[in-house]
Amino acid sequence: MEAPRRLAILCSHLRHAVSPTHPYSNRLTSSSTSNSSSVSSDEHRTRDSECVDLEHDCVFCQIIHGESPAYTLYEDDMCLCILDKSPLSRGHSLLIPKCHFSSLESTPPLVLAAMCSKIPFISNAIMKAMGCDSFNLLVNNGAAAGQVIFHTHLHIIPRRAHDRLWGFESLRRPSLQLDEEASQVAERIREQMFSK
Repeated sequence: MEAPRRLAILCSHLRHAVSPTHPYSNRLTSSSTSNSSSVSSDEHRTRDSECVDLEHDCVFCQIIHGESPAYTLYEDDMCLCILDKSPLSRGHSLLIPKCHFSSLESTPPLVLAAMCSKIPFISNAIMKAMGCDSFNLLVNNGAAAGQVIFHTHLHIIPRRAHDRLWGFESLRRPSLQLDEEASQVAERIREQMFSK
């Protein structure tokens, strides 16, 4: 990989992804600066409540507020993990940010990182409890991809050998042809990543 591309990738991970006025910005920066935060606890609580009050008609926001029932598996200051109300398998769970973001691309990288850092811990507990050794991690991002609730969430779906949960798993997928068309597709995607 050429040096400018490597640098662009590294910078994209280091770029301050949450605006200073966003409710998570204080939470994310204050944890690394221990007691040097100049924000009072009252202001911090106000910012937190603003964060989760963004969408009153969102079922996940209602669950986060305690206005709608759910079986909570895990909770911290950034995210909540609950059992899916329409599970594809026993133990099917949803990991949800506590702030409302309608899609994956609108969710700040720091929030996604906080969520993803919990996946090994949560998925191991789910697999042990369900007696399985595998799981799918799934994101339906956008209506065409099957997203129904427009609040970012990750599905953790416990799996067992030969459970035939997905019909397409038995289908043979064609191999990628290393031809001009594939080269053009790869180039168009790279251009979009590094055009800013």
